[in-house]
Amino acid sequence: MSKIEVNAVEPQCGTTLTLGASGDTVTLGSGASQSGFGRTGTVDWDTTAKTASFTAVSGNGYFVNTTSTAITVTLPAGSAGSIVSLKDYANTWQTNNVTVTPNGTDKINGTNDNATLNTEDQSVTLIYVDSTKGWRVVQDSTSSVDGASFITATGGTITTSGNFKIHTFTGPGTFTVTCAGNASGSNSVDYLVVGGGGAGMTKNVRNPSTGGRYGQGGGGAGGLRASSGTASGCYTAGPLAACVSALPVSAQGYPITVGGGGPAPSIPSTDSSGPNGSNSSFSTITAHGGGGGGYGAPCTYSTPGDPGGNGGGGGAGPPSEAGGNGNTPPVSPPQGNNGGSGTSQQDTAAGGGGGAGAVGGDASFTASPRTSTAGAGGAGMTSCITASPVTYAGGGGGGAGYPGCGCGTTTPGAGGSGGGGRGGGPPNNPTPRDTTCGESGTANTGGGGGGAGGTGATGNCGGGSGGSGIVIIRYKFQ
Repeated sequence: MSKIEVNAVEPQCGTTLTLGASGDTVTLGSGASQSGFGRTGTVDWDTTAKTASFTAVSGNGYFVNTTSTAITVTLPAGSAGSIVSLKDYANTWQTNNVTVTPNGTDKINGTNDNATLNTEDQSVTLIYVDSTKGWRVVQDSTSSVDGASFITATGGTITTSGNFKIHTFTGPGTFTVTCAGNASGSNSVDYLVVGGGGAGMTKNVRNPSTGGRYGQGGGGAGGLRASSGTASGCYTAGPLAACVSALPVSAQGYPITVGGGGPAPSIPSTDSSGPNGSNSSFSTITAHGGGGGGYGAPCTYSTPGDPGGNGGGGGAGPPSEAGGNGNTPPVSPPQGNNGGSGTSQQDTAAGGGGGAGAVGGDASFTASPRTSTAGAGGAGMTSCITASPVTYAGGGGGGAGYPGCGCGTTTPGAGGSGGGGRGGGPPNNPTPRDTTCGESGTANTGGGGGGAGGTGATGNCGGGSGGSGIVIIRYKFQ
């Protein structure tokens, strides 16, 4: 092999210098570098379409075929001037996307995150600029390409389901967003907010012969507000969440309030009702506490159920008392339903509290055979925001009256699915004069407490406390 050593080579005439003949290959020696031959923004295209994930080589262009599956393209380690081009081979990127992944700590448009190419017939050229911006798009036939960024947050009890994080708050706390994400990744959260359930009413003997026979109203469930789930996995969210948008978030702390259930009332006074539950809240969303159950008593002492997120059941009369209004204060879509009404006979029964999925049941009375049945609590609503189906916000059952004169039967109202407590009810004979009190709503479901049953002329019996509420937040994190 001959060797020529010169400092410069110039054409003998004209301005064109040719190295090698047609078909020859001109190479630089090992370790040698070139200058003045740099690229002008073009690449050498590999015309064998890629059908599986691969690592790109600087200076190459690739036709990427996602007809059968999504494909990940890993970029080479970036150095100034590195260049890669990609083209949708079969016009299928809108169905099976291409994920572009930077090497190590390299960035795409200033962010160390993946970018997604999801437009039909798209083509892009990326050039590595520097460590600050990393890879930048210099040519895009259809849309801009940025690194996808996802939400990062702390607070509550955190669990993971696939590509989604779930934060559950069973008490007060703060949902702290440290990275708000972007539209290419995820910048909004789905939510479920349930207020505290209302308490079922406690019985009191107001008249030695008849006052103890009346059933007490069941507590309404806490209001329930939720998004549809489409932003974080399209989980089943329940009818109240239909078409409700997720909430966009920014990098800040969001205080979380979890409402307590209404406490079981002490011996009631005239014209009283069970305590309402407290509100739960996240960001701009507030779910109101459930209404307390109405008081069952003779003459004019009975009361209707209280209004709330779900209305409390009406107390037994006479006169018969209506259930409280749900969705109070009003929001759209509604956060709950009305409570059921009580009846007006001496051994009468009370109405059930409203639930997120149904109104509270009305009490019923039949003279022959003498039968009295308290209203059931309204059913709650089932959501899969935690990746498993859980039912929330069931109403408390109404309390059954005591069967006078040892005749007839009385039946307490069942608690609504979703944590509602069963109503209290006596045995179907006058002695012994004992009873079951109203059951409490289940904690962290927003269930209403059951109303107390009648005991005859003596004895007091408590209504059930409402169940505490809950706040759950879900979002895509990768």
